[in-house]
Amino acid sequence: MKRCIVDTSQVYGYEELLADIAELEQRYSFLEAGHAGRSVLGKSIPVLRIGTGDCPIHVNASFHANEWITSLLVMKFVEDLAQACANKESLYGMDVDQLLGQTTLWVVPMVNPDGVELVHGRMAPESPIYAQLLDWNHGSADFSGWKANARGVDLNDQFPAGWGEEKERRGVTAPGPRDYGGEQPLSEPEACAIAELTRSRDFRMVLALHTQGEEIYWNYRDLEPPESEEMACRLSLVSGYIPIKLTDSDAGYKDWFIQEFRRPGFTIEAGLGVNPLPLSQFPAMYEAVARMILEAMASGV
Repeated sequence: MKRCIVDTSQVYGYEELLADIAELEQRYSFLEAGHAGRSVLGKSIPVLRIGTGDCPIHVNASFHANEWITSLLVMKFVEDLAQACANKESLYGMDVDQLLGQTTLWVVPMVNPDGVELVHGRMAPESPIYAQLLDWNHGSADFSGWKANARGVDLNDQFPAGWGEEKERRGVTAPGPRDYGGEQPLSEPEACAIAELTRSRDFRMVLALHTQGEEIYWNYRDLEPPESEEMACRLSLVSGYIPIKLTDSDAGYKDWFIQEFRRPGFTIEAGLGVNPLPLSQFPAMYEAVARMILEAMASGV
């Protein structure tokens, strides 16, 4: 039996991501890696494609830097899905061959690579922007609570769906660790990359992985299609997570997707506790997330 590529026992950052993608591509010829765009600091934002079906579904992770465990969740899922496909096996009772024949899964495992590296303490103090980041972080060199990108912008408050209302509600008027939506929608390259990928690939459904709360957000201003609530209930059944109909929340990726395309979009809040969540939660989080992605793939939207 071949060794696992994705190591779920250690902190997961950009270097680990790139190494895992390279090895997964080498092992599984049917897994394709590409480039969705670049971060503020010029890092490539990888996108993975697996499946041959005519129903494209998108999953993304690590919009928020201190939620980096979501990258580990989705990368482990991609590995397990690819292994099951190669070995003609099922995954959590689901026929992987059938799923990958009817869907194509597009995964962006780390939307915010600069922020993730900052959280992990991997940005050198001699970096030209470090002093500015330190100032935005209230003088603290502990960036473990940082959610934003390298310009202090919260990428999940960046989308043109009630952007002005969300900015006013947040009341954050300058760059910092969290909740600053920028000077205008889609001002940040990472958000632009995801928006462009979404526009170009005609996704039928999207799932954005976040932490925490064990909740599923499925609506946006009553613009979602009728099947969204039913799908949220299906995701709830396989995961135990609670479907929540949100109000007074705007400018997120799934909000924009629902507004723009009138198709099912979901924010999955994995795990419980205070971010960043500990790796000790990974096994329980993984099963719930894997079952939800498989259920989404099986939906045939």
